[in-house]
Amino acid sequence: MTEYTPKNLVVIMADEHNRQSLGCYGHPFVETPNLDRLAQSGTRFTAAYTPSPICVPARASFATGKPVHEIRKWDNAHPFDGTQDNWHRRLRDAGHHVQSIGKLHFRGGEDEDNGFTESTIPMNVVDGMGDVLGLIRDRSVVRGAADKMARLAGPGESAYTAYDREISSRAQTWLRQNAQDHADKPWVLFVSFVSPHFPLTAPAEYFHRYAHRPMPRPKLYGDSERPDHPYLRDYAETFEYDAHFETDADVRRGQAGYLGLCSFIDDQVGHIMTAIEAAGLQDETRIVYTSDHGDNQGARGLWGKSTMYEESVGVPLIVSGPDIPRAKVHDAPRSLIDLSRFILQSTGCDADGFGEVDLLSENDAEVISEYHATGSKSACYMLRWGQWKYVHYALYEPQLFDLKNDPEELTDLAQDPAYQDILNDSRARLEKHLNPDVTHQQAMEDQQALITKYGGVEAIMARGDFGFSPPPGVQANFAVSDKIKT
Repeated sequence: MTEYTPKNLVVIMADEHNRQSLGCYGHPFVETPNLDRLAQSGTRFTAAYTPSPICVPARASFATGKPVHEIRKWDNAHPFDGTQDNWHRRLRDAGHHVQSIGKLHFRGGEDEDNGFTESTIPMNVVDGMGDVLGLIRDRSVVRGAADKMARLAGPGESAYTAYDREISSRAQTWLRQNAQDHADKPWVLFVSFVSPHFPLTAPAEYFHRYAHRPMPRPKLYGDSERPDHPYLRDYAETFEYDAHFETDADVRRGQAGYLGLCSFIDDQVGHIMTAIEAAGLQDETRIVYTSDHGDNQGARGLWGKSTMYEESVGVPLIVSGPDIPRAKVHDAPRSLIDLSRFILQSTGCDADGFGEVDLLSENDAEVISEYHATGSKSACYMLRWGQWKYVHYALYEPQLFDLKNDPEELTDLAQDPAYQDILNDSRARLEKHLNPDVTHQQAMEDQQALITKYGGVEAIMARGDFGFSPPPGVQANFAVSDKIKT
C-alpha cells in the first residue's frame, strides 16, 4: 500500500470537462495555463475514468468509493442521500474538518447528513427528485430542452458562470481566512464547479479567444462518418442536440463556448492555487483536479455525455503537492473510485473499503464504468484493461477498441474474427466484476418503482424537462420550449 505523509487536500472537480480539452493533455490551442502548471508540478493520469458518464451516479460513486451497481444509484433520479458510507463522513468522524463549496448533486434533504462538516452554497438535484424523466427507458422520449445546447451557445454570463465565480470566491476566502482554524488535523476542501457543463455560454473574454480562430470540425462529424450502433441511435434520438446545430457556424459557436468555459474554469483554478500560496499552505497541502465525466463535444455527431467513448467517459486527473512525483505521466487505468481512496490515504485516514487500487501505485488495474440512465434502452458497460476497451450492451452487440494503436476509437474490432479471443477474454473479465444482465434488470426494476412512486409515466412527462439543474437561488424554468415530445 502506498504510504503518504498526512497533508491537507484541496479537491477541485469540474463538471463535464473533456480530458482532451486541456493543454497538458495535448489540445493544440486551448488555453489552460494553470492546469498545465499543476500537471507540471505533479502527476497527470492519462487513463482516468468516471464510474458513470452522467452527473448523479458518478458523484454518488465517487462519494462512496463503490461502483454504481453496488450502491444502486443508477441515474439522475437516484441521488446519494448520505446513508451509505462515504469519504466525507469517514474523515469527519476521524476528527478532520471536511468542507464542501459548490455542486454536490446529492438529494439534499434538510434532515439528511451528507457527511461534510459544512457544505457552502451546495447545488443538489431539483426538488430532491432530480431528472425523473430519465427513468423512462423502455421507449424513445425526445428531451424538449435539447435546443438549449445550440440556442445558448455564445458569449455572455449564465447562472452557471455566476455560480462558479461565487464558488471560486468562497474557496479563496476559506483558504485565506478559515483554513488556519483547522490546523490540528489535515483538512479537506472540496471545490466543485459546474462549468464547462452546458449551457455553452462563456463569458465574452473567454468565448472570443476561440470564436474567430480556425477550428476543425468535430471528429467523425459528417453524416456518412458517424458510427451506426443502436445504442448511439437511442441516445441521439433522445437528445436531439445536433439537430439544432444547423450550420458550421453553429457548430463553431458551440465549440468556442465549450473551450471558453474550459479556460474560464482554468482561471478559477489559478485563483485557488494563488490563494493556497498566499496563505502559506503550499508545503502542507496537496491539490487534485478532475471532473465527474467528460463531454462528446460534437464527435460522431454527439453532444453531452452518456457514451463510453473517451471524450465522454474519460476524465482529467492531476495530483500535485508534497510527496507527489513531479512532471510524471501515469498511464495505468484509474477510476474516480480510486481517487476517493487516495483522499482518505492522503490525509492519514483509514481507506479500507474504498476503491480497488492505490492511485499512485504502478499497478495495472481493470476499470469499469456503467450507464443506466436517460437515452439508453440498454445498459452499457465499459471495461478498460491494458490497451483494450470493451463496451458491453445488455441488448446490443458489443464494441472493442485498441486504444494503444487506435486512441481516437475510429475502428471497432468487435466483429473482426482476429480479435474474438480478446473479445471473449474481455467479457469474462467484466463478468468477474458484475453480471451485466442481472444488473440491467435490477436497474430497470428500481427505475420502474420510482416511476410508480411519482405517479406514472404521464405524470412524469407532464413535469417537463429543465435541460440542466439550476444552481442555488435560481428557480428551475420549465418553459414551453422545454416540454418533452413523444
